[in-house]
Amino acid sequence: MSTETSPAPITTDTVRQLLSDRKVFPGLPDDLGEDAELVLDSLGLVWLLHVVEERYGLVVEPTDEDIAGLTSLRRLTGYLRAAQTDRAEGSGRDEG
Repeated sequence: MSTETSPAPITTDTVRQLLSDRKVFPGLPDDLGEDAELVLDSLGLVWLLHVVEERYGLVVEPTDEDIAGLTSLRRLTGYLRAAQTDRAEGSGRDEG
């Protein structure tokens, strides 16, 4: 019997904390507003998605269109939460 626990939901504060690594995101302010313009370079995005996978077990493969829409903390959080919700609702199903 498996007693899998769901990871905590991804929140704006969670994403803000993930973006606080100054080695990867040196130009982002500590008090990044939810709607402030956010531009992630490809290395930063890859690192962020890697950390999301490690901490939340969430594998996200955004399309170019998805990436173009990740222009603020609010949009990035919304994208990750939607992916997390889709995964939770789709767990146990074959999507092949």
